[in-house]
Amino acid sequence: MAWQLDPGIEIRHEAHFGDRVVRCFAQRPRTVYEIFARTLKAAAEREALVAGASRLRYADLDTEAARIAAGLAALGVKAGMRVGMLLGNRVEFITVLLAIFRLGAIAVPMGTRLQGPEIAYILDHCGASVLVHEAELCNRLPQKTDLPQLRYRFSVGGDSPGSRPFAELRQTAEPPPVALPDEEETAVILYTSGTTGRPKGAMLSHLNIVHSALHFQYCMALGPQDRSLLAVPASHVTGLVAIIIAAWQGGGCVVMMPEFKVRDFLVLAAQERLTHTIMVPAMYNLCLLQPDFSSFDLSAWRVGGYGGAPMPEATIARLAEVLPGLKLMNAYGATETTSPTTIMPAEFTASHSDSVGIEAPCAEVIVVDAEGREVPRGESGELWIRGPMVVRGYWNNPEATAQSFTAGFWHSGDIGSIDKDGFVRVFDRVKDMINRGGYKVFSVEVENVLSHHEGVLESAIIGKPCPVLGERVHAFVARRDPSLDAETLKAFCASRLADYKIPETFTFLDEPLPRNANGKLLKRVLRDRLTAV
Repeated sequence: MAWQLDPGIEIRHEAHFGDRVVRCFAQRPRTVYEIFARTLKAAAEREALVAGASRLRYADLDTEAARIAAGLAALGVKAGMRVGMLLGNRVEFITVLLAIFRLGAIAVPMGTRLQGPEIAYILDHCGASVLVHEAELCNRLPQKTDLPQLRYRFSVGGDSPGSRPFAELRQTAEPPPVALPDEEETAVILYTSGTTGRPKGAMLSHLNIVHSALHFQYCMALGPQDRSLLAVPASHVTGLVAIIIAAWQGGGCVVMMPEFKVRDFLVLAAQERLTHTIMVPAMYNLCLLQPDFSSFDLSAWRVGGYGGAPMPEATIARLAEVLPGLKLMNAYGATETTSPTTIMPAEFTASHSDSVGIEAPCAEVIVVDAEGREVPRGESGELWIRGPMVVRGYWNNPEATAQSFTAGFWHSGDIGSIDKDGFVRVFDRVKDMINRGGYKVFSVEVENVLSHHEGVLESAIIGKPCPVLGERVHAFVARRDPSLDAETLKAFCASRLADYKIPETFTFLDEPLPRNANGKLLKRVLRDRLTAV
């Protein structure tokens, strides 16, 4: 099965990044800034951004970005130079980002939950010469003597010792002409979460970002009528590409909230007539748990994208009941794939809830064994991904690049399969798969079963070290019902799972499972908690 695109959309093979040959959209913007500029030219007066009390048209964003670009240029920033962005979901994130793209420089967004050593490492590793940061985060910034190449710091939202006010960056002088970098040049460096060792800086090129924006536009039918609600961090690949830049590509409006709070989300979604967003499944569950959920008018909401974790079948069924006009679409990808690799056509979400969808139009996914040999359809192995949205590699890290890429295929580290109809399934991370005495247990399968128990809010399955079997199945369960116990859940699983997959031990929680700023479950925290007992 493949996406059926409009007849005028041509896909062809092209050579990129040296030895890669990948499927590409023949007609496309050449740079990320051109995505914005095309909509600006077509509809300058259209609303582009809503953030709190601020409402900006495309023309307003252009004016602001030009002023900031003039200020950056006056500091010597030019094509290829790195500008750090330690900003939350606010207007300045968008205008600074656009200014950087306008100059052909490289944006380095960082999550606002990062701590001092993490911030210092990223700024040093990428060689940033300018940093625009939240004033309230000034205490986390490295000392000037520690990062001499970071020559300029600008504070947004208040004064900050050692930083200049952001207002000084906004110049009225004529900005330099819009840069025209090659589409294979890096536009953004996004540092991965670094669950093992130091984080790696994925180099997102203009080619990568343009293709991801087109994938979202074509597969989700994004257009000028859409109002995309940004409820995840703008500094994450989902917020940056799947919401902000995809909205520019479609010509729609971004409605931004500072951070996800379920009631604020519902109020804003109803007020601004949300039509599109992408969140993690836990956020949808929190919406459904809101006691007065039915009082919010969400009738305009037509596309509900999700990723980062499987959507429990029970949640899919409940959303279909309360929001019949909502099309749920799973989107699977990573920072290294500039967001989407697969997208689920909405008409198959309910019937293929265990799948992350089919290949995006220009993507290629194969399943390989430990020796790098492709396995037959239906068999499991590691997912390798290739396409124009796959990054060239990691900034200033040739060793990690060599380990993670083979002939343009990125080694995802995910165990999955592809069935005869082309539906891709992701069972587990290679490191997360449980090996119980030689039997493979994929945590997602057990978690899906547990999601159907009415007393379970959410669960996480991890391997518990065992001297005899190697690992045993352990479940962390956040429960709705405080009386829920292990024997009840074991009996519930027994009629639905093979005996070796049934959790043998449980940890019950009366609070949500630990997640990072992007809503992704932190299983390493749970493993540490288990081994510390």
